[in-house]
Amino acid sequence: MSATRPLIVIPGDDPMQLQGSPQLARLDAYGEVVLYRDRPIDDAEKIRRARDATCLINSRSSVTWPAGVLRQLPRLKIFAVCGIGTDAIDLEVARELGIDVRNLPGRTAGIVAEHALGLLLAIAKRAWFQTNELKQGRWSAMQNTYLRGTMLGLIGAGPIAAELARLAQAIGMQVQAWTFHPTPERARELGVRFVEFDELLASSDCVSLHVKLTDQTRGLIGRREFTLMKPGALFVNTARGAIVDTPALVEALNKGHLAGAGIDVFDEEPLRADHPLLGCQQVVLTPHNADQTPEGMELLNSGVVENVVAFFEGREQNRVV
Repeated sequence: MSATRPLIVIPGDDPMQLQGSPQLARLDAYGEVVLYRDRPIDDAEKIRRARDATCLINSRSSVTWPAGVLRQLPRLKIFAVCGIGTDAIDLEVARELGIDVRNLPGRTAGIVAEHALGLLLAIAKRAWFQTNELKQGRWSAMQNTYLRGTMLGLIGAGPIAAELARLAQAIGMQVQAWTFHPTPERARELGVRFVEFDELLASSDCVSLHVKLTDQTRGLIGRREFTLMKPGALFVNTARGAIVDTPALVEALNKGHLAGAGIDVFDEEPLRADHPLLGCQQVVLTPHNADQTPEGMELLNSGVVENVVAFFEGREQNRVV
């Protein structure tokens, strides 16, 4: 590293996000850019890669930064993430150490919402199950679900939930929502009504999860919540895996209480070969790639680079901490 130029490190770009992006050239004016194509195997490797960094760009939320690691990065001034979620970083310690954390709220909301609708349609029409039946030489007669007129319950009321509400209403679904901080103004913006948490679970035909992972939301959906849902309900999660109790989800699916689940995020990533969700029949699973379209990649890459540029130029853009 140059003695005078800041070091900008991308510590684990796997799967590929920023490598090869023309956006990275914009950072050359602000520091020396070092990109690692593989994930660090442990905390010691994270520290080795990031020890001299002024800036870290976390392109993958599965690369986590706990307190013990952050405390060993004395030069670190800014942490920029390629997305909305900042749960990979110990924010309290970042605040204590004066590390600026920046995210990309709502930038790919429409893309993620379209993916969530795709998962919902896929489980409603039993796309994976019936494809697999045909591949096995079986002509099954299991019925599908007609979504027009059914009630979609949104857990969360941020930009992705707002986009999904619009898409769902366009195919004739009714929509209701729950959030920690409901207001009449937000209800009007979404074009939905806010209801209590248990009421949403009990009265929705489909439930889609759109809250960030915090101490409040970790394990928010468990056995009690799945029991409250209607028999035959459909469940979608494009938020974070740890918000859901996976054994409870598997149980609800295997007992037939849930008719299906579309899941993009998991309690462990990548999935191990014997993960219990892989044994469920009525699931459609994607590998945490809801925003991974060419358009989404460009939006994220340009956004995270712009956040870093804003930091070096002294602008308060998308600052979480």
